[in-house]
Amino acid sequence: MTQSTPPPSLALLLEAIDRGYDLRSWHGPNLKGSIRGVSPRHAEWRVAAGRKTIAEQVAHAAYWKYAARRRLRDDPRGSFPLAGSNWFAIESPLSRGRWKSLIELLATEHDALREAVAGFPEERLATTPPGGDVSFQMLILGVAAHDVYHAGQIQLIKRMRAGL
Repeated sequence: MTQSTPPPSLALLLEAIDRGYDLRSWHGPNLKGSIRGVSPRHAEWRVAAGRKTIAEQVAHAAYWKYAARRRLRDDPRGSFPLAGSNWFAIESPLSRGRWKSLIELLATEHDALREAVAGFPEERLATTPPGGDVSFQMLILGVAAHDVYHAGQIQLIKRMRAGL
């Protein structure tokens, strides 16, 4: 079975989400690159009370990839593997296995989002999902921007920790 090439508009959106997540980009580290080599100890470090850890940022980014995919496919809520939504409490101490599973969750959700974008009807990109306030196209671009934002947050956390 041969894989079909997506239309240019979908190909561009796929490239945008991939550059934010795992393709080399001009802006510096992407999300996957920002967590490369981060140990569980560093992933659970908190700059100050009430601030998010790297592990929490990773779970949050995975959740919003899931939420965008769910909107693209009009899937029901409730199938995200972590209990809750948006921000998730991550146990401390963070085990190596648990940290690895969060990284794998992020990758799995990215792959599932890619699949949803690749199969999305091009003619619906300019429409707004029910209950939404942006078009499907802007939703997809927003995921790319969200990944880049959190990559920057993670880079900042890493530098702050290194400065101690």
